[in-house]
Amino acid sequence: MSALVLDGLTKRYGSFTAVHGASLRIPHGRFVCLLGPSGCGKTTLLRMIAGLEEPSGGQLLIDDRDITTTPAHKRDFGMVFQSLALFPHLSAGENIAYPLRIRGVPADERRRKAESLLELVRLPGMADRPVSQLSGGQRQRVAIARALALEPKLFLLDEPLSALDAKLREAMQIELKQLQRRLGITTIVVTHDQREAMTMADLVVVMSEGRIRQAAPPMEVYRRPADAFVADFIGMTNLLEGEVTAPGRASVPGGELVLGGLPPHGRALLSVRPEEVLLHPATTPNGANRLTGTLSFIRDLGASVEFRIDVAGREIVALTRPQDRPAVEPGAAVIVEIPAEACVVLPPESRAPDGGTAGERPS
Repeated sequence: MSALVLDGLTKRYGSFTAVHGASLRIPHGRFVCLLGPSGCGKTTLLRMIAGLEEPSGGQLLIDDRDITTTPAHKRDFGMVFQSLALFPHLSAGENIAYPLRIRGVPADERRRKAESLLELVRLPGMADRPVSQLSGGQRQRVAIARALALEPKLFLLDEPLSALDAKLREAMQIELKQLQRRLGITTIVVTHDQREAMTMADLVVVMSEGRIRQAAPPMEVYRRPADAFVADFIGMTNLLEGEVTAPGRASVPGGELVLGGLPPHGRALLSVRPEEVLLHPATTPNGANRLTGTLSFIRDLGASVEFRIDVAGREIVALTRPQDRPAVEPGAAVIVEIPAEACVVLPPESRAPDGGTAGERPS
């Protein structure tokens, strides 16, 4: 089975390194999201894959063929830019047919192909509609159809949905994923939107400061983050810092946790998702992995209820379903239970996304 392979791909601009030795293997037919904050190197990495940026080091292979120095127009990749880059003076069909025209495809064949692609992206009968008369979502579909006109080996998209409103964006996420499944084409999307990546991707590649921090299926990235950056960037988490006091025991603010996977001694760094934290009234009997705190804030989010608890001067966040909401109010003493199986032990040298030591979450 063919695959796209990145082997130590690096990009430098003078003394600044935008991408540090990125290595990744993407099997054929996968939907991949390059995810990270602004300036993390994800667009630079995509542009190197596309052939729009020349790597400073490393190799890029597809089907076991080295294409590191192959010009962009010879790679047979389709790309959708954030700006879409449609020709405003051409119709939807003419925009889609443009790359076929450059390749010398006869006019009648170009027309048939454009109409077929418009059907594929759910815009039937709109070949003659001027681009200026299309909505944002329709223009997005035209740009996708144009990128698919030459039946590319790889489909690359740079923040393709960022200009759409929230409702249309979610609808397009579903459509794009369904389209990718129907075509079976390897697709790589750059995004800074966690929800977008978790919704669409088979493989999420989390980047920070030009480095790949983790590459795994969405739920693995969420449930088993590789470090504090990934844990805190993907969704919400509680980062607990403590010290190992005995085998399988760690002292954290407010008490002690008993769990597996701890280092034999020294510093312990744990990630606990808010939905895994259990909240009890102060009258609940104390026990293993239970910390005493004071409830400081409650927020009803509709599908869930958020609680913020002060535990020995550190804030812990818990989420519950409305039907499981405990009978507690702000200012009340509460018991916070952290199940051992909910704790993910992280590398102690991890750092949080704000650049501070993990465990010092920004407010």
